[in-house]
Amino acid sequence: MIQEASVMGLLKTVLIILLVYFGFKILARLFAPLLLRFVAKKAEQKFGQQFGGFQNQTNQRQQQKHKEGETVIDKMPNQNRSSNSKVGEYVDYEEID
Repeated sequence: MIQEASVMGLLKTVLIILLVYFGFKILARLFAPLLLRFVAKKAEQKFGQQFGGFQNQTNQRQQQKHKEGETVIDKMPNQNRSSNSKVGEYVDYEEID
C-alpha cells in the first residue's frame, strides 16, 4: 500500500516545525539569562577555590605589614647611575648648503 503526501499533511508538518522553532526561541530568551548566571556563579566558585587561598594569604600579609593610610614604595629607584665617559665626545656642527 503506497501512501501519498497530502497538502494538509505538509502544512501540518511545516506548522509543527515553526511552532517548535518559535517556542524554543521564546523559552531560550526566558531561560538563557538564568542559565548564564548559574554558569558564571559556578565558574566563580571554581576559580575562587583554585586561587582563593593564594589571594587570601597575600591580602593578609599586606594588611599585617602596613597600617592604614601609610605610603608604601615597593621598588626603590636605582641610585648609582653613572654616565659612561667612553661613549665619545660632543661635536658641534654646521649645515653646509
